[in-house]
Amino acid sequence: MSGAPSIVVLTGAGISAESGVDTFRDKDGIWSRYDMNEVATPEGFARNPLKVHGFYNERRRGLAGVKPNAAHEALARLEHEHRGEFLLVTQNIDDLHERAGSTKLLHMHGKLDSGLCGNCGQRHGWPGDMDAFSPCPACGSTGHMRPDVVWFGEMPYHMGEIWEALSRCDLFISVGTSGNVYPAAGFVEIAGDSGAHTIELNLEPSEGITLFDEAIHGRATQVVPAYVERLLAEPNRYRK
Repeated sequence: MSGAPSIVVLTGAGISAESGVDTFRDKDGIWSRYDMNEVATPEGFARNPLKVHGFYNERRRGLAGVKPNAAHEALARLEHEHRGEFLLVTQNIDDLHERAGSTKLLHMHGKLDSGLCGNCGQRHGWPGDMDAFSPCPACGSTGHMRPDVVWFGEMPYHMGEIWEALSRCDLFISVGTSGNVYPAAGFVEIAGDSGAHTIELNLEPSEGITLFDEAIHGRATQVVPAYVERLLAEPNRYRK
């Protein structure tokens, strides 16, 4: 077994903001312009699917004009050069991590470029617009396709796999998160209680800053590549 530490990285909106992706919870973020109950809940979708589809079609189109930044690329490099276990968990629904080269990746809140059929439960890549009449590629039914994203009141994806990785990791890194959205805000406690070293890389202190062993604050495109360089130079530093 490699002597290198096991690493779990959590990323939030702050890492993609520098690529031009709108955040949701900032003062001028998406939820300051839209009512989340209307466009990001199962009930809102049942009441007005046209409005919800329009909201996510706009978000999906917006991805065409953005690119991964140095922070996304640094995490992809860490995955490929690190000798130990590695898992990247993202709260983001964009595909910038994939485009940067990340493969050991879980989208806990789903993906914009995926569709979910409410009739047969199948998921499908969906790069273009979706509407109330879009047929499911698997079962052919219409009126059942929805964005494959986790709405308020729904359970995030992959939680069992994430809990397991957090419970055995040596190093937990949180990048660009607000620290006020659960269950992700509780990941630092799970990792810390299991003996992992925990570090926050964020533009400013998060709401959970006191739970971390270490913190480095600044732009993600600056602090993440620098920290990855440090890790790769000292690959066994955080091994339990």
